[in-house]
Amino acid sequence: MRRVRKPINQINVVPYIDVMLVLLVIFMVTAPLITPGVIELPTVGSKLTPPPSPPLKITLNADKTFSLEDQLTKATQKRLSVNDAVAQILELQAKQERPVVIEAAANARYEEVIKLIDLLQQKGVKKVGLLARSPT
Repeated sequence: MRRVRKPINQINVVPYIDVMLVLLVIFMVTAPLITPGVIELPTVGSKLTPPPSPPLKITLNADKTFSLEDQLTKATQKRLSVNDAVAQILELQAKQERPVVIEAAANARYEEVIKLIDLLQQKGVKKVGLLARSPT
């Protein structure tokens, strides 16, 4: 008598598990042998950024004269012409490059402010700003 074979209705996964275990062993053996790449991290510099130097404040008065205030030494010069003010700023800038802040009186002409900014930029002053007060 011959036996009738029934078809197997389940998948045999044992060979797949064997292959996966062999691959796992291969990766576990080779992983420590691979040399890791050297990463050079940036170091924190010991040099600290110096604090910003206080600006030179120049005020345009209503009578077209200028007042120059050095906030580092608290020295104030009043009633300067535009050329004298620029010369004083350049003299102070020769020691240390500092920003220049321009303040104008409420009734001053803005053409004078523009002239001063142009003169300062022509003479090589790099940092020029305007000082405005908020209305209260």
